Amino acid sequence: MLVETTRSYTRDLLAGISHFIDSHGPWSTFLELRAFESSLPPWLMNWDGDGIITRTHSAEMAAAIAATGLPTVEVRSTNYETGFPFVGMDNALIGQRVAEHFVNRGYRRFAAYTLDTESFFRERISNFVNPIEAAGAKCETLPAHSESSPADWEEHQQELMDWLTSLEKPVGIFATNDQLGVRLIDACQRAGIAVPEEVAVVGCENEETLCEFTSPSLTSVRFDGHTVGFRAATLLDRLMKNKVVDPHSLIPPRGIKVRESSDEFVIEDAVALRAVRIIREKAFQGLTVAAICEQLSISRSTLERRMKAALKRGPKEEILRIQFREVKRLLRNTSLTIEVIAEQVGFSHAHYLQTVFRERYGITPGQFRKQQQG
Repeated sequence: MLVETTRSYTRDLLAGISHFIDSHGPWSTFLELRAFESSLPPWLMNWDGDGIITRTHSAEMAAAIAATGLPTVEVRSTNYETGFPFVGMDNALIGQRVAEHFVNRGYRRFAAYTLDTESFFRERISNFVNPIEAAGAKCETLPAHSESSPADWEEHQQELMDWLTSLEKPVGIFATNDQLGVRLIDACQRAGIAVPEEVAVVGCENEETLCEFTSPSLTSVRFDGHTVGFRAATLLDRLMKNKVVDPHSLIPPRGIKVRESSDEFVIEDAVALRAVRIIREKAFQGLTVAAICEQLSISRSTLERRMKAALKRGPKEEILRIQFREVKRLLRNTSLTIEVIAEQVGFSHAHYLQTVFRERYGITPGQFRKQQQG
C-alpha cells in the first residue's frame, strides 16, 4: 500500500482497506509510514507481491509501478496514463455541494480561491462556478501561489487581502482545499473583515487539524476515505483473481462539516450585522444587551425585532450562543477547569455556567468533556 499516512483522509482510506481485510482476508500487507512525496521503496522492482494500492504523485512513480506488471488500483486522481482502475472522491459533486451550501444560506455573491496544480482541483472549482453562473450570478476567482519563504507568504497574503477587500459583500468563498481556507481566514483577520458576517469560507477535505486551527474554525467538505479504501481493496481483490472491474469509481462526499466560518445565514440588515459584529468581538467580556443598544444608539425593542428578523434569535440568545460555542471548544480541546473557562468566556460565576450548560445540552460540562475526549 503506497499511501501516505500523514493526512486524515488517507488514514481513513487505510482504515477502509483494513475493514475489507478483516471481512474478506486474510491478506499479508506491507505499509510504511509515508509522506505524500516519499520516494518509491527500492525493493519494489524485485518484490514478489500480488497487488498494489497506490496514491501516485509523479510520472516516475507511475512508470515504476506499471513496470512491476502487478494488479494495481489508483486512489489518487492523476494525469498519468497508467490504465490503473481508479477509486476516489467525486470532485464534480463536491463543487456542486459547496454551491448549494452557500445558496441555501442566502448568499448571492460568490468567489473561489483556486489551485491549478491538479485536474481534480480544477474540477472542484469548475463545478462550483458553473451552477452559480448558470443561475445568473457572478463568481470571482483568485489563483493561489505557492510559498517558499516567509517573504513569499507575506506578499501573497497582501495580494489576498487586497482581493478580499475589493469583493462586494457578503460573499461566500470556496477554497480549493483546507490549506487555502486557512490562508483566507488569516487574510480576513489581517484586513479586518468579519468571518462569516462579511466573508463566509468553505474549505475542502475536512483536515481536522487545519480546520480547528483557525479562528473562527473552518467549514469543510467531508471526504469519505473509508469507503474509498474499502472499494479500492474490493477492486484489487477482484484484479488479483483475474476478474473484470470498473475502471472508474467515484465516491460522493459525506456532506459538509459546518463550522464557524460559514455557520450563519446572510445578514443583509445593517443594524443586525453591526450588532453581531459587536457580539463576536465582546461576548467574552461580560457584554450586555443594554451595552449593544447604547453603542448602536437604538432601543432594545428595535434591536430585538431586527435581530430576530435577520437571525431568528435575539441579542441575548446570540451572546449565549457565542459564549457556549467557546465553552464547548475549551472543554473539548483543553484541560482548563470550569472556573477558568467561566472567566475566559465572560461568566461571573462557574455555577451559573454549569446550570445554563445543563439546561441547554442536558448534560453537565464534565460529562460533555468525557464524551468528547473519549
